Amino acid sequence: MITTTIAALYDRCVAAHGDRPALVMGERSLSYRELGALADRIACGLQDRGIGHGSRVALLMANCPEYVACEYALARIGAVRVPLAALLATDDHVYMMNRAGCSALLYHEKFNERVTAMATSLEATPLYVRIGRPDGLPCGHESLAGLMTHGRTRPDPVTVDPEDLCGIYFTGGTTGRAKGVMLSHRAWAFTCLMELLELGIDWRERFLVVTPMTHAAGCLLLPVLLRGGTCIIQDGFDARRLLDTVAREGITTTFLVPTMIHALLDLDKRDDFDRTSLRNVIYGAAPIGIERLRQALAFFGPVLTQLYGQTEAPMMISVLTRRDHHSSEPRREERALRSAGRPTLLTEMRLLDDEGHDVAAGQPGQIVVRCPNLMSGYWQDAEATRATVREGWLHTGDVGVLDEEGFLAIVDRCKDMIISGGFNVYPREVEDALLGHPAVKAAAVVGIADDRWGEMVVGVVVRQPETEVPAEELIAFVKARKGSLLAPKRVVFWDSIPVTNLGKVDKKAIRVRLTAS
Repeated sequence: MITTTIAALYDRCVAAHGDRPALVMGERSLSYRELGALADRIACGLQDRGIGHGSRVALLMANCPEYVACEYALARIGAVRVPLAALLATDDHVYMMNRAGCSALLYHEKFNERVTAMATSLEATPLYVRIGRPDGLPCGHESLAGLMTHGRTRPDPVTVDPEDLCGIYFTGGTTGRAKGVMLSHRAWAFTCLMELLELGIDWRERFLVVTPMTHAAGCLLLPVLLRGGTCIIQDGFDARRLLDTVAREGITTTFLVPTMIHALLDLDKRDDFDRTSLRNVIYGAAPIGIERLRQALAFFGPVLTQLYGQTEAPMMISVLTRRDHHSSEPRREERALRSAGRPTLLTEMRLLDDEGHDVAAGQPGQIVVRCPNLMSGYWQDAEATRATVREGWLHTGDVGVLDEEGFLAIVDRCKDMIISGGFNVYPREVEDALLGHPAVKAAAVVGIADDRWGEMVVGVVVRQPETEVPAEELIAFVKARKGSLLAPKRVVFWDSIPVTNLGKVDKKAIRVRLTAS
């Protein structure tokens, strides 16, 4: 069992890579040594204000070097980070801070108005520390620079156990109030180890950060730094800027969600940008259709790596390696590309039916896993923890099928399964069929209450630009490929598919809109 802590891993980076550039944002660059010194000064300031071992500290941050330094500082003093996804609503942030009992809020100046709106609803008045300009602070708030105004350069030593909490990460909450996933130093350290083992992160990567550091990108920072790499940080995604940065900065790796890949593939004159420095484009967090994936492979080359995980077992339940994206045998390649790869080296996986029995080979079942980066449970929610983790096995709520080579095809979420006319319909199968039509750019499938069918299968489609296709043609297209059971009873055309702040299709919002129409 791992006995290290996250601060110890950061310390290792600083000791090994010293004056090499660790973080770059625009014209600003921080070396490993400077990152370590900044983290220590932040840690001293927090200790001086009563923040210490076990304190929960919320982070409402833009992508910036200070986010990494704050994460390092909190790990150093045994405090627990509570990242707040920037695109959530004010009441979500209030709920999360109140639920976690946060005693401090570190926030970026771009969220001034949000923090002001939150303040009146917080159950306790936290320590407010703003990253950015030191002037014009709200009453009672202090700047990060002011926090670091003290004589000490090293914080008081703190004993941190690997099972102590490192962070509380709230799940997306698209089906109800978000649950706080408790991640220990052990879980986070094993996630780093598994990423190094499975994702092909090489020495001295130049890693372009465009997704939020409070989410998946934040999981990849430390593995890159452990390899002596440089993280080039951008606050937000823009397809043209990303490709320009890849060419100009010699980017070797990045992490993208499928909606970003779609934007890159739809960009005019995308082939004008040099992409030859890229050796690893890691993607995940949501499904991607096989046709779009083939287009991405044609555009980027043989450099794609897919990961599948959950907040409860961060990032690394399965991986589809760069090598597995290609095969000389077409049927094998198609099976692989329709999958989320194979279970990671340290992950045990089973597929269970509704009674908790292992399903037969090739049959769908709920994915349950036992892995070393498993969460400690849900914050102050023993009932939900017992329902999700049983005898050490995480019940993911995802339905999958394993083939003879161990490739895991994720069929759908258990909660998204549609029961239509007494039969189970997995929306992912219908979505993949719709995406096979040349006029379909994006698709989402949900079940809507119906007197005849129980649930009616409804497809929401975004058409390719300057393309017309009638709903009847798409229904017939699916029926010819998947049979009448899976064919949608209704197809509607929208300009875009609603997504959550994490880039996942928001099926709750789709159902609400369809029901209201």
